[in-house]
Amino acid sequence: MSYALRIARPAEKVLESLDAATESRVRARFDDLMAGPYDPRFSKPLVEVKGLRAARVGEWRILYTVDDRENVIYVTAIRHRGESYRRLNR
Repeated sequence: MSYALRIARPAEKVLESLDAATESRVRARFDDLMAGPYDPRFSKPLVEVKGLRAARVGEWRILYTVDDRENVIYVTAIRHRGESYRRLNR
């Protein structure tokens, strides 16, 4: 079963600011996630925030939630790994 992808505007802005190679890798990871958002090869659940998952792409993290009823993945943030987990509860 394939999932649709919705990207929050702040995440879109970060995606647009990435260099072409990194943007391409992030978009490829979106394809992986749409095929299987819970696949442990591509992401992991975050203990700090229930329902939030993180996918690693080099030095970048894609933070997202999944709506299984609607089959939609909501990308809430794309952050550099140094910042990705600092602001989770803020």
